[in-house]
Amino acid sequence: METRRKAPCGQAASVGVPVGCVRIAKAALRYCTCVVLLSENVRKYIYMMKKISRRSFLQVCGITAATAALTACGGTAAQEMQSIQVFAMDTVMDLTAYGENAAAALTDASREINRLERLLSRTIDTSEISQINAGGAVTVSEETASLLAQAQTYTAATDGAFDVTIAPLVSLWGITTDSPYVPTQQEIDALLPLVGSEHLHLSGDTATLDDGCAIDLGGIAKGYASDRVAAIFARHGITSGTISLGGNVYVCGSKPNGQPWVVAIQNPRSDGYAVTVALMDSFAVTSGGYQRYYTAPDGTVYQHILDPKTGYPVESDLLSVSILCDNGTMADAYSTALYVMGSAGAQAFWRTHGGFEMILITTAGQVLYTPGLSEKITPTEGSGYEYVSIHP
Repeated sequence: METRRKAPCGQAASVGVPVGCVRIAKAALRYCTCVVLLSENVRKYIYMMKKISRRSFLQVCGITAATAALTACGGTAAQEMQSIQVFAMDTVMDLTAYGENAAAALTDASREINRLERLLSRTIDTSEISQINAGGAVTVSEETASLLAQAQTYTAATDGAFDVTIAPLVSLWGITTDSPYVPTQQEIDALLPLVGSEHLHLSGDTATLDDGCAIDLGGIAKGYASDRVAAIFARHGITSGTISLGGNVYVCGSKPNGQPWVVAIQNPRSDGYAVTVALMDSFAVTSGGYQRYYTAPDGTVYQHILDPKTGYPVESDLLSVSILCDNGTMADAYSTALYVMGSAGAQAFWRTHGGFEMILITTAGQVLYTPGLSEKITPTEGSGYEYVSIHP
């Protein structure tokens, strides 16, 4: 039985990662970002890293979100940059803000992220989600009730491709745990009837689950957290800053020099990144199955994103989906759902619903992007991908 592991921290250190980043690297051993912020310095650094292995690069990619934020303004000390790092929701999170209220904004943001984890995690016994999963009618906060209602809205919009009631199947497979397992068809069939938004009943501040069901907000919680941190930045008057919550990125305003932030979408197949996007005041969330997976004894690879309809890991013609919009919660939910749908389904969904931009990286070697990004994306030279604008 084999589970994927990243290269040891010593390898990252041997290629020039500062000693102060070791703690980041250790956390990145299991999780690293799909979307990272890049400055010119970081681009040069990644070019140098092409001589190292893919696993080492992925580890460095997990560090890049921290180091990029420190250099994204060009190193101008006068901009009064402040940054913090938080480990929550099983993710290394890096937040940076500029201006006289930066420190206060980051302190409030850190507190908010930790509060949300205590509220929404299904692995914390005292959380409202755990209480709902324990059974019976549960009185929840207005915030939790609202987020659950949003989740049901996204489930309906995506025809069940996004569904927070998938928790029993996630637990069965355990792909992101230390004990992954390939269940039998009989075991999957026994749990499939427990998946579906009809099993979650909301009435005012009361939430109830049908017997045997459970919910997991892992596909939406970090997106919601990024929305909340963005609101905190706005309240403190922050007009330049970045939020990197794993694969969930928010760029606030522009760089202090007035230029857009540069967000890189990781290449799922090799070192480096597939494309960069110039963004201002935008959320960018990427989902894909190429980083977190389990290799069974027979060599079959099972990636961590499950299809709520089949109960199996998604078999898609997509390597990754990136959603870019002004709503972090929606971007988080849609990035997962559209990955489940596949390329044709994702494009059809975008044409029908709109309200967001997207980048699809396909198994056929294409980077497909919506027309609204035409003036914002920069293909990566030598990536081997064909870059194609999606027809409206």
